[in-house]
Order: sequence, then C-alpha cells, then structure tokens
Amino acid sequence: MSFSKFYNKTREERLNILTETGFLSEESSKLFANNSPLDEAVANSLIENQLTQFPLPMGVALNFIVDGKEVVVPMVVEEPSVIAACSNGAKFMTPKGFTTTIHERALIGQLILTGLEDFPAAKKIIEEHQSELIAQAALSHPSIVKRGGGVTSIETRILNNQQGQPEFLTIHLIVDVKDAMGANIVNTILEGCRPLVESWIGGSCLMSILSNFNDHSLVTATCEVETERLTTATMDGQLLAERIVAATRYAHLDPYRAATHNKGIMNGIDSVLIATGNDARAIEAGAHAYASRLGHYGSMSNWQLDGTRLIGELTLPMPVGIVGGAISVLPMAKANQELLKCQSAEDIARVILSVGLAQNFSAVKALVSDGIQKGHMSLHAKSLAIHVGAVDQEIDRLAALLRQEPTMNSVVAKNLLKQLRD
Repeated sequence: MSFSKFYNKTREERLNILTETGFLSEESSKLFANNSPLDEAVANSLIENQLTQFPLPMGVALNFIVDGKEVVVPMVVEEPSVIAACSNGAKFMTPKGFTTTIHERALIGQLILTGLEDFPAAKKIIEEHQSELIAQAALSHPSIVKRGGGVTSIETRILNNQQGQPEFLTIHLIVDVKDAMGANIVNTILEGCRPLVESWIGGSCLMSILSNFNDHSLVTATCEVETERLTTATMDGQLLAERIVAATRYAHLDPYRAATHNKGIMNGIDSVLIATGNDARAIEAGAHAYASRLGHYGSMSNWQLDGTRLIGELTLPMPVGIVGGAISVLPMAKANQELLKCQSAEDIARVILSVGLAQNFSAVKALVSDGIQKGHMSLHAKSLAIHVGAVDQEIDRLAALLRQEPTMNSVVAKNLLKQLRD
C-alpha cells in the first residue's frame, strides 16, 4: 500500500492504509475513527493528513477578579494540579484581585536584508522614506487599515557578524492588527513591501516574516496579599513571603531553576491559550525570549515585600486574538470566549497574565513551604488510579486510598486495586 498522495485521501482511506501497513492496530484504528467531535471538513482544513481528533480535558479556574471584574477562566490541560493551583492562587488575592496594564498592542514584522554595499546609507534611506513604506503597507492590506489598524511605525537595525562587520539590515514594521491574531496580516504586508524596499536599497531580502518576540505587545498583571493570610500550621506568613521573594530572586540568577519556574507560569497561560484557540507555541516562544532580554535567561515574574504586603508582578508579550486563525473555525474557542465574557483581544490578554501570576504564586508558595509533591501527588491520585486500570466507581475509591499512603506509585496503586476487587 502506497503513501503517495496521502493528503488527497479521505480520513477512512488514511486509517485503512496505516492499519494494513502495520502502523496502527485494528483497535487503535477504531479509536481514531470514532473520535471526531469536530466537523470533518473543519478538521481536514486545519491540518494535513488528518486522522482523528485528540481530546484533552477542559475545566475552569475560579476566584479570579481582574480589574474589578469577576472572571471564570476556561483552561485546557491534562495535568491534574494546574487548575486547582490556579484557583487557589487567585483566592489568596481576593477581594482586590489582579490589576493589569496594556502597554501597547502591536505585532512586529521583519524584513531582513543582506548583501548591501553601504549599510548605514541603506538604513538612512529607510528612515527617510518611512511614510512611503507605511503607505505601501496600507495598499498591501487595505482591510486592516479600514478597521483602524495597519503599520504604525518602522524601526531599523544593523546586525554585525562575529567579526564586527555589518551583515544584515533588519527593518521592523510595527503593525496594529486590532483584535486578530494577526500573523497572516503581518506576513501579507511584508510581502507587499519587500519589492519596494529592495528597489530603494538594493541587496537581497533574505526573508520577510512575523517575529514572535512581540515586545510591542507587553501586558502586565500585578497582585498583592497580606502576609498574615499566608500563615500555615507550620510557618509564619511573613517568613513564607520572604521565602517566596528569595525563591524568585534565585530564579532570576539561575537559568536551571528559571526554566522550571517559568514552566509553572506557562502551565496556566498555555491552558487558556489552547482553550481560546490562540497559538500557544508562538506565545511561549515570545515569553521565553522576553525572559532572556537582559542577556541571560531568568524569572518571568517578580515578587517583593512592602512591609506586610507580598506584591507580585508579571509582564510578558501577549499578542492574542479573538478572531482569525483557528479561533474563527473552532466552536469551542468561540464558546470559551463567551464564557470569559471578553469583548476584545486586550481583555483576554489581561486575564491570561493574571492566570500566569496566580499559577506562579501557588507553585512557589508550595515549593518553599510543604514542597510541591504533597499537593501535586494528592491531585495525581485519580490519574494514577486510571493508569493502573481502575474504572467507574473504583477510580474515586482507589484515589482516596492512595492519598492515605505515605508513598504513591503504580506498584502501590496496583496492590490497592487488587485489594479493592478482592
């Protein structure tokens, strides 16, 4: 059986080919065939060689107040502790909740040129013809201009090679894409401007492409909690707050810790991005790039003490959308926008930053007090029960037994399940 023109075949034909060639078992093929909640035409249009759809659990994080407004946050994630930790973190911040700031909302498109005879002269030409380039950009994508968007400004940079010699001239087109995700808008504008730029300065355009390091789309969320509210049975709240601040300082200094510290932040952010149909991969790339903007990789968040107040702050690029891309064709993304009651892309960005900060608070608080495993493994009990074969009512019963064990692993779970069934 040939894989030739696999993309032209129906989903049923693709599954048959993979089964007949031994890549899929009959059982898995049936699983793939029966798992298609999304309209077939929509699923086929989103990706190539579509076989099935991959479901993930979706829940909601609660207790969020963002800029004075109560928010119910949809999250798509497979890790048991994420939503629980997020809701718990937000609860500590009530009744004031989270305050956010939109610094700017624009995407960056890059025209990258090489082979120029005189880089400073080429840079000067672009700077002197900015209005003409903006006009060309408007002609390249008139519909975004009609909606009040388009190129707002232009930046130029000369990049030197390792020998200190100019090698690239980079032109940044800063584009207001309104409420769209905007990648296609920016790339269309770049393609329209490329011939004009080459005619002005010569050389060769190596590439023209959107940048996912969108430092023109920065959003900040802040929150605060009185340290007395952090007091536990084993630790004074002021001491716990000091340990949270110290742990964050360490994450600023050590990239090995920063990677895990920031992963916790992105646990929450990615879950909302997926739920709303946004490009989690693009946002993740931009977030990590922003965490490296000072020349080394460090913590995305900041926590500091002001007397008896623990204050948190998170600033990241967040160029999300409410239209365009997969958002416009995924029914669940639209339903989750309704759940969020967000009227604009900026509204969603505000919520997402607040979620990231709540997630970070809960993770670091757990780490510097009881340790991460206590809460994580308690929530992991149901997943472990399912993993060892528990079904129906056995799942909750086995999970309850696992939580009472000093050590929780698959061996313990299997033995307990056997006891339940005996």
